[in-house]
Amino acid sequence: MANELTIPLLPCADIDEMAAFYEMLGFSVTYRQTRPNPYVALQREDLNLHFYGLEGHVPENSHSTCVVVVEDTGPLYEAFAAGMRAVHGKVLISGIPRMTRPRVRNDRYTGFAVVDPAGNWIRITKAAQEPEARTKLARALENAARQADARGDERQALKLLEGALKQADGSEPELPEAQAYRDELVERITSSEPRPGA
Repeated sequence: MANELTIPLLPCADIDEMAAFYEMLGFSVTYRQTRPNPYVALQREDLNLHFYGLEGHVPENSHSTCVVVVEDTGPLYEAFAAGMRAVHGKVLISGIPRMTRPRVRNDRYTGFAVVDPAGNWIRITKAAQEPEARTKLARALENAARQADARGDERQALKLLEGALKQADGSEPELPEAQAYRDELVERITSSEPRPGA
C-alpha cells in the first residue's frame, strides 16, 4: 500500500479554543461539530490535526502527543512564531500553550514542540539526523534540549547546561547559543512558578 494518511485525534476541553489556537498558527477548520460529540478538524497544507472534546480534560495532566516529520523545521517554526507574535506580541515559551525553538537533541534530530491549550505535544522533527556533536558544550546543549523540549523538564535541562557552561573555556562555537538557551530556560522556569498571593 502507498499514500496512506494518518491523522492524530487528540483530546481537549474546548474545541473552539483549539480552533482559535491553531488558526493563529495558520491552520484552517475543515470540519466542526458540537453534537453528538464535540469535534474539530484542522489543516495546514498537508498537516492535519483533529481534536475531540473530553469533559474534565486537564491540560497540565495531558500525556497526548504526536510526531510530525518534515524536511526542514525552520520554515514551519518561523510561520508558527509569526502567528504567535501577531496575536500575542511574542513567541509563547512557557506555560500552556507554548512552543520550543528548533534544536538538535541527543538523538541527532532537530526538532521543536508545540504544546497546545489542551496540553497536547505536537512534536515537529526533521527527517534526517544531524552530524555528531563535536564539543562537550554541544553535547550538553543536545541533552538539555532532550530534557526540556522533549520531556518538559526545564530544571534538569538548566542543571545540565549550567554545569557545561561552567566547564566551557570560551572558544566553543556553541557558547552564544548555550547562553541564550540557559536564559530561556530560566525564563521558562520562573514564569511557570506560582506567584505569591496567587
